[in-house]
Amino acid sequence: MTSPARAAEPGGARLSGTVRARFETPVSFQVDGRILERRVDAGDRVEPGQVLFRLDPRDYAQAVSVASADLEAARAELETAASETRRNRDLLDREFISEQVFERVQLAEKNARERAQAALARLEQARNNLDYTELAATRGGTLIEVTGEPGQVVAAGQPLGVIAQHGDSEVEVFLPERFGVPKSGRVVQAGATVATLSLREAAGAADQATRTWKARYSFAEPAQVASDDAQGAAALRLGSVVKVELDAGGDGAGVLEVPVGAINERGHGPQVWVIRDGRAEPVRVTLLDMDAENARIVGDLEIGTSVISLGTHLLQSGMPVRALE
Repeated sequence: MTSPARAAEPGGARLSGTVRARFETPVSFQVDGRILERRVDAGDRVEPGQVLFRLDPRDYAQAVSVASADLEAARAELETAASETRRNRDLLDREFISEQVFERVQLAEKNARERAQAALARLEQARNNLDYTELAATRGGTLIEVTGEPGQVVAAGQPLGVIAQHGDSEVEVFLPERFGVPKSGRVVQAGATVATLSLREAAGAADQATRTWKARYSFAEPAQVASDDAQGAAALRLGSVVKVELDAGGDGAGVLEVPVGAINERGHGPQVWVIRDGRAEPVRVTLLDMDAENARIVGDLEIGTSVISLGTHLLQSGMPVRALE
């Protein structure tokens, strides 16, 4: 079954966006190990200093014991070397030994002191590593995802969760090239404005795969939204997908509308299928937004081009097909 691609209604740039925290911090251990305990779940609010995960500390505790023993041995060696220096200094004053012999004694004491300092540094490092077996939140916020589980072996730096810091949230959108970067817009729900937006930042280069620009828009009046419209505030929760109208300053030229069933994605981005010479061929498109029936797209298609709107999941490039009237 096919349907013609229609020109979308004139207006600003209408896209889908995602509500994100302005600052999202991945959390990870600074050392390797096996997770012994997980104390949080996704959605929990955490405070600075709150312990999120614990690693099995046994290996690191043993390393502290070894480093402590090495330090005691190095200090004993230093004490012996210092005593030897004092004894030889007395012999030098009595001219029983030469300056060269005394210099060798001093050098031995210096080496012993450096070994003691190195042993102390290793002990401090071992203690730090033991402390790192507890992963604590550095800032307050909400955990928007958690991946670590007890028994899991993790590497240093491997993200185990993301903390969305308390404070301002914003909307992240991906802009097609022809739209430029609008400076303002609004979040809409059921035809009504939920919140107004202003541009905070835009990527300096296009995404290599989708050829779109990532932009983030701040809420101009988040406090008013939260207090005056409970339904609107719920729509602006972190992670929510929202409809955004941006003041692109154009007439929406190039934006097409197709049935939702025409959109197909197989790990390579959204695409639609057209019939060329009796065979199905995919056409890559940029998906702006969609509702229960229609999707708004931008792509290398002309108005009136027939797109396959049913059964696209069964198609392969070059497959012989016939349009049903």
